[in-house]
Amino acid sequence: MAVYKKTYRGYDGRLTPEWSRFLVLPRYTFEEMRASRFFTSFFLASFIMPLVCTLIIYLHHNFSALELMGLNADQILKIDADFFLFFLGFQSMLAFFLTAFVGPGLVSPDLADNALPLYLSRPFDRTGYVLGKFSVLAILLSLMTWVPGLLLFLLQGYLEGAGWLGANLRIGAALFVGSWTWIFVLSLLVLALSATFKWKPVAGGLLFVIFFVGTGFGAVINQILRTRWGNLLSLSHLIGSAWLWLFGQPVETGAGSIFFRVLPGGEIPITVIWITIGSVCLVCLRLLATRIRGLEVVR
Repeated sequence: MAVYKKTYRGYDGRLTPEWSRFLVLPRYTFEEMRASRFFTSFFLASFIMPLVCTLIIYLHHNFSALELMGLNADQILKIDADFFLFFLGFQSMLAFFLTAFVGPGLVSPDLADNALPLYLSRPFDRTGYVLGKFSVLAILLSLMTWVPGLLLFLLQGYLEGAGWLGANLRIGAALFVGSWTWIFVLSLLVLALSATFKWKPVAGGLLFVIFFVGTGFGAVINQILRTRWGNLLSLSHLIGSAWLWLFGQPVETGAGSIFFRVLPGGEIPITVIWITIGSVCLVCLRLLATRIRGLEVVR
């Protein structure tokens, strides 16, 4: 617009609060995801297990339906810590595959297309950018893990009667804390890989390498050196051990699905487990702080 016309006016409308400006990133990201049939189908399929668990809990307390089926309550899966631990493990396994599909494309395209200066020229900083990208995965994984898990926990408490919720508050707390532990580790890891490697297939492939190959490499170290500390290289072992501690379950029961199972004899002190998990998150944050910049120096 020509300056001499003097018709330019600065924006004087209502400004978005600073604390919520990062939410513009997940809003547009979700709109793009809706166009993917694979994402939509996989995300909807992830709710099959919560529906199955809901049916199991209902049948466990519906004696007329059990009699009609010729069963009794003892023949239905017991609703206890093992039940919710398996649910968390199964849903977290699905969350891993969904993250491997969605996560690598959150940061790498912005770096490959030199779009970060455009983002950071807006009224939010690098923290808001990372928080906005992180919230995409946090919202999706929450809907797959602790949100349905706590709904199942409340349903069981409602049908079981007074006293059950109070006696099993640890299960509810373990579902919430255990889910967020996995969400933080997985989300920060895939964002760090996406920011480090600009090619999405490489970032997604390295996520599988870290999860699966790291577990195998740790097992080889344990066999050669006759030790158990090689399990520190296994992300599944770290998360599974943390879950066992949160739920207060012995190692013999395993931890959720087979991907997060902790075998007897490979236990590591829980303090070391949490320190390692925290260290992984800090390393990922450091990589993000290094890569997310408003300019790039090319030598």
